[in-house]
Amino acid sequence: MLFTSMAMYFWGHPSWVPAAHALGDPTVTIEEVTPPIYPSGKLFPTEERIVNLFARNTYSVVNIFDVTLRPQLNMTGVIEVPEGNGSGVVWDRLGHIVTNYHVVGNALSRNPSPGKVVARVNILVSEGLQKSFEGKLVGADRLKDLAVLKVEAPMDILRPINVGTSSVLKVGQRCLAIGNPFGFDHTLTVGVISGLSREIFSQAGVTISGGIQTDAAINPGNSGGPLLDSKGNMIGINTAIFTQTGTSAGVGFAIPSSTVLKVVPQLIQFGKAIRAGLNLELAPDPVANQLNVRNGALVLQVPANSLAAKAGLLPTRRGFAGNLILGDIIVGVDNHPVKNKAELSKVLDDDYSVGDRVLLKIQRGDERLELPIILEQAS
Repeated sequence: MLFTSMAMYFWGHPSWVPAAHALGDPTVTIEEVTPPIYPSGKLFPTEERIVNLFARNTYSVVNIFDVTLRPQLNMTGVIEVPEGNGSGVVWDRLGHIVTNYHVVGNALSRNPSPGKVVARVNILVSEGLQKSFEGKLVGADRLKDLAVLKVEAPMDILRPINVGTSSVLKVGQRCLAIGNPFGFDHTLTVGVISGLSREIFSQAGVTISGGIQTDAAINPGNSGGPLLDSKGNMIGINTAIFTQTGTSAGVGFAIPSSTVLKVVPQLIQFGKAIRAGLNLELAPDPVANQLNVRNGALVLQVPANSLAAKAGLLPTRRGFAGNLILGDIIVGVDNHPVKNKAELSKVLDDDYSVGDRVLLKIQRGDERLELPIILEQAS
């Protein structure tokens, strides 16, 4: 009976309203239950600074879509945007765009020739308006997880990023990341530098030294975007997150601008990174260990007439009785100690360029020698 009377009340009332409205209080007015609204007022100086930094730099950040990963229409009719999309920065007014190797890695795995279209690049031209351009491959370096594309875009919409110095960074200083996480265009996150000289295991499958660690949220889609200092200068290219879930866990990494400045101009000029080397054959670390070489890089062969041969480096060879005579063991480069072949390659790659003169620290039998040598292009 109660149910019937209630139904008659709600459905039979001449000015019917939803039943839920009956739970309200008809004795009050809208004005009485509306709280006062306070004006926001001026931003605090720190807030205004961040707002201005974002406004100034957001036009230098682009959205990149790997052309080999097309959106798919699933059974429910929803378009699924595939992973592999990310961010990039405008490098110059010539149309060069810098991003991570792994952002367009699927296209690069097919070995495209320079000039081939590997991505679509969306450039912000005004608030809420982007224009799409073909991103043609200029050069790529998997070992540093960097790639350069080029777009044929008008110069007036190309706003190059300001590149800063990563060598003077301090743990604790403010930093900002701009990118396109999960497809949300031009997203800003703020944090601090939480570590320096980290080893980054990049999504390109390589380990990159000298990485910047930050607690600014970095998620899928941020890769290739800039990490900025509090002055708005790019101090790194965001490249990876340390997580078990695929989302930010407070530990993100960026390739330092010092590495970007060394590699990108080479990619633009030569289409590849030019690395310094010694133009000789070194024993793989497991082989060196079997030969009881526990410290340093063992020289196996020295090509005739090479700079290494002219410097006096000795290879591993056989004696008159067929016994093995170990060659020179490189234990240092200038003031950098070297424990193995991998460490020697890292030192030369990170700190030197082709044509640099270095002093090799050599262990030859029971002797310690120092040999000057000019670095060549690594093969």
